[in-house]
Amino acid sequence: MKKQVRQIESLDCWKQARVLVKMIYQATNQKPFASDFGLKDQIQRASVSIMANVAEGFDACSNIEFLRFLGYARRSSVEVKSHLYIALDLNYISEGSFTEMIDQTQKCTALIKGFMKYLNT
Repeated sequence: MKKQVRQIESLDCWKQARVLVKMIYQATNQKPFASDFGLKDQIQRASVSIMANVAEGFDACSNIEFLRFLGYARRSSVEVKSHLYIALDLNYISEGSFTEMIDQTQKCTALIKGFMKYLNT
């Protein structure tokens, strides 16, 4: 198995997902977003899922299993992106916050994809 990293905290994709989770929680705890319990719950769960799936995959016994969890993480990042558009359209977040969180989401997605490519080689 190709894994020289010994701690999950060393993975850039996990660290950047952690940053995204904090951004999402800060945004969703502000009004009016905080009152939309359905969307708030969905976007929080999706952001946490990115970080959690990277962590679960890290403890996998094979690259194939790790890649499967990274795929889940990547798809969760796309889900967060979609939810951010809804939040913007409903004026739950400002254009500036939207741009910052979209950029962070795309950074997570790119890092996950890059790590998947590395594990596939």
